[in-house]
Amino acid sequence: MDLAAATDSFVAYVRDERNYSSETVRAYRSDLATFRAWAERRSVTTVESLDLPVLRDWLWASAQDGLAPRTLARRSAALKSFCHWLAVTEATPHDLAGRLRTPKSGSRLPEVVQRTQIDDLLERLAAEAESGEPIARRDRAVIELLYASGIRVSELCGLDLGDLDLDRLTARVTGKGDKERVVPFGIPARSAVVDYLADARVRLLERAGERSGAETALFLGARGRRLGTRAAYTIVERVFAGTEGIAASGPHSLRHSAATHLLDGGADLRSVQELLGHASLGTTQIYTHVSMERLAQSYRQAHPRA
Repeated sequence: MDLAAATDSFVAYVRDERNYSSETVRAYRSDLATFRAWAERRSVTTVESLDLPVLRDWLWASAQDGLAPRTLARRSAALKSFCHWLAVTEATPHDLAGRLRTPKSGSRLPEVVQRTQIDDLLERLAAEAESGEPIARRDRAVIELLYASGIRVSELCGLDLGDLDLDRLTARVTGKGDKERVVPFGIPARSAVVDYLADARVRLLERAGERSGAETALFLGARGRRLGTRAAYTIVERVFAGTEGIAASGPHSLRHSAATHLLDGGADLRSVQELLGHASLGTTQIYTHVSMERLAQSYRQAHPRA
């Protein structure tokens, strides 16, 4: 059964047969539409391809997006009700969400891309950019800057040309609460951005004509307008999908990876906090747990008495 048809039928069921309130029906419709769009990007388009890991991954991704516990609980309830209905109508052999639990925000360690994997994907992007194709050069600059600076995807998309200081290797970003901060980036990211600005950005801007409204934007979409967060997510997912062994997805994984690799390399926790723009040091401390877990894993694998 098609997943879109199944969710539509379920919404009609709770509205017409169960007589749920209009507010509940609207919430179920919205949550299941969001889940369906997320699942379809991962080639899960039928009821038969649903399983418990897919449900868990969506809730985990929702938690990592910083959604409130109440929102997470509502999304979990929508999935549970939907999956129970699928089982009752015999669309699935059993209730897929029977063992589903709502994740607590920040209760799981963030996904981190290994440094060797980062190197592999950046080398591949550099080779693709040599073709001179504007999108390839933009994508390389996007990934390099996200990883080098650890900024959020919304901060990247909000960058203007004047926000970069290519001589001092810094970028001025506007984070949560409209708070500005200056973050550093490295020479490889600078090279990728310079390569993108030299020709690719101009060619992308021309696609929008005279009224693009993106003359000041650093990164542009395929149609010459300011790059949106959804398009940035698609870029990162495509790059991750093309690199063997990467289970992470989304721009936030690059932010997690940057923070973890900095701490692995000896960076001070307070400095990483300032780089990421965290209001609380406690938020940044999750990455120390990641580093310690990686150390413990290496110990268990290598020490003869582990």
